[in-house]
Amino acid sequence: MQPLDIAEAARPPPHGVAWRERWLAQRDALLASPRFRRWAAAFPFTRRTAQRRARALFDLLAGFVYSQVLLACVRLRAFDVLAEGPQDLRALALRFDLTEDAAERLLDAAVSLGLAERRRGGRYGLGPLGAPMVDNRALAAMVEHHAALYADLSDPVALLRGDDNRPARLSRYWAYAAAPTPGSARAADVADYSTLMAASQPLVAEQILDAYPLARHRCLLDVGGGEGAFLAQAALRAPRLRLMLFDLPAVAARARARLAAQGLGERSVVAGGDFLADPLPTGADIATLIRVVHDHDDAQALALLKAVRAALPSHGCLLLAEPMAGTRGQEPMGDAYFGFYLLAMGQGRPRTAARLTQMLQAAGFARIRILPTRMPLQTSLILAHPGVSAAQAD
Repeated sequence: MQPLDIAEAARPPPHGVAWRERWLAQRDALLASPRFRRWAAAFPFTRRTAQRRARALFDLLAGFVYSQVLLACVRLRAFDVLAEGPQDLRALALRFDLTEDAAERLLDAAVSLGLAERRRGGRYGLGPLGAPMVDNRALAAMVEHHAALYADLSDPVALLRGDDNRPARLSRYWAYAAAPTPGSARAADVADYSTLMAASQPLVAEQILDAYPLARHRCLLDVGGGEGAFLAQAALRAPRLRLMLFDLPAVAARARARLAAQGLGERSVVAGGDFLADPLPTGADIATLIRVVHDHDDAQALALLKAVRAALPSHGCLLLAEPMAGTRGQEPMGDAYFGFYLLAMGQGRPRTAARLTQMLQAAGFARIRILPTRMPLQTSLILAHPGVSAAQAD
């Protein structure tokens, strides 16, 4: 620390800051006091707040159990069964191949979580949180996928300390994170995660395409585009749009086959390579990075943004879409969920829109703005245009 920093640290905080710090210290001491908590739970004007906070803390404690109730419902196809109409316990137990006692335990748990509802005559039907799960392959795939994450989180302190003896299942799942070099991943290595990304892509593609019309563009380059699920959605929205995709060679082969099977082979050009080492294809006037940047550490992410900038013409633009830290009303999604998910994956970090804006500027982009999406929990969207050249940005 420089002498100036020492002097700055020793200087008393401004009056308003000092008052806030004292107030927060007093608040923390009160909330930590068992005597105060007993009083607050009994006093009429604080009772509801005390109960609400106790419930929130218990939900944190019980969250894993809640998630496993959801997983059981997914594996038993409970939501699809209930979508056929309300049914009684005996019928549902037969459909689930469970005893009536076990089925009742599961269904009552689902009711308490809003996944199911009790109906007249002792029957069970869909709940408001269960209805969106009906025939939803994307959400079901994500629910199943979390078994690997939960194994890694069985000892969160070991995960934070980088203990080599921890399970590390998620990092092996993402082949490009585990391979010696991204381009060395083989076809068998990428199959599982490519399938998952393709299945979950509809969760975000609609949000992006509703927020930014692609029909105004001539050619789209989807960098790290997986099996081409987003390109296929974009092709429906913009019938004249040419399509380009760049991903690992093994993934690109899957994308080529998928796009050809959907009748998009003649409209698309698929290239394989390592976007951290190889130049990206040129010729597109818009590029997309969808759930890609947050998978990489800062140095890699900046290199990727510079590579995209170098591939775009001066009149082009970039759409960067991913869940972002600090999203108002969705803060746990960024710093808690993705913070630990990416730690378990072995690389990457959630970033705020402000931090991504700084990185885009450093990579040579300008006129950067956030585009509103209908579901920021799933994805936030940044639009950026080339400014100075990537070489100047260095």
